[in-house]
Amino acid sequence: MNTAQTQSSDRPLETTRRSNENKINISQESHLPLSRPGLDRKIIRVQRDVLRMGALVENACLLAKEALCDRNLESAKKIRPQDKQIDQLYRQIEVDCTNLLNLEAPVTQDLRLVSALIQMVRDLERIGDYAKTLGSTAIKLFPYPSHDCMGEIAVMTDRCRSMVALCLRSLSELDPEEGRSIKRKDDLVDDDYDRIYNRLISERCEGSVEPIVLLVIAIRALERIADHATNVGKRVTFVITGERF
Repeated sequence: MNTAQTQSSDRPLETTRRSNENKINISQESHLPLSRPGLDRKIIRVQRDVLRMGALVENACLLAKEALCDRNLESAKKIRPQDKQIDQLYRQIEVDCTNLLNLEAPVTQDLRLVSALIQMVRDLERIGDYAKTLGSTAIKLFPYPSHDCMGEIAVMTDRCRSMVALCLRSLSELDPEEGRSIKRKDDLVDDDYDRIYNRLISERCEGSVEPIVLLVIAIRALERIADHATNVGKRVTFVITGERF
C-alpha cells in the first residue's frame, strides 16, 4: 500500500518536471535568431542599400570631377544636396546593421559581412564628404585662371573615380581579387599626389597664393578618396577570405 501510494505520488512530480522542461524549451526557442532564409533576406536588403549609397557616391565623384577639371559651376552646386542623401542612407544602414548584430546573432561569414558593411558605409560616407570638398574648392577656384597642373589633376581624379567604381563592383560581386587590385591603383594615386604637391609648393607665386592652397586641398581630398576606396576593397577581401592585406 505504501509502495503504491509512493508510485502514485511520484507521477504528478514526473508530469510536473516534464511540463517545466517543455516550458524551458519553448522559452529558449523564443530567443533563437530568425531562420537562415530570414536573416539572408535582411542582409541582402542591407547590401542593396549600401550599393545604392555607393551609386550616389560614385555620381558625386563625377560631379566633383566636372566641377574641378571642367569648371562646371552647375555640377559643383549639385554635390551638396546629393551629399545629404548619402548621409541619410548612411545613418539608415548603420541602424539596420546594428539591429542585425543585436537581434539576429549572425555568425562566421555573415558576422564578418555585417560588421564590414558598417565600416564600408563609413568609408563611402567619407568619400562623399571629400567629393563635397572638391565641389566647394572648385567654386573658389572659378575666379582664377586654370592652372598648368590641371591636366595632371584630371588624370588623378579619373584614377580615383575608377577606384570607387572598382570597390563598388568588388562589393556587388563579393570578389576578393577585385578588392586586392584596388591597392595597386592606390599606389599610382599616391605617386600623383607626391608629384603634384611638390610641383605646387615649389612654384613662385607672383600673385595670390589662394589658388595654390586650394589645389593642394583638392589633391589631398583626391588622395583620401583613393584611401577610402582601398579600405572598401580590403574589407571585401576580409569578408570572403578572412584575411587582411
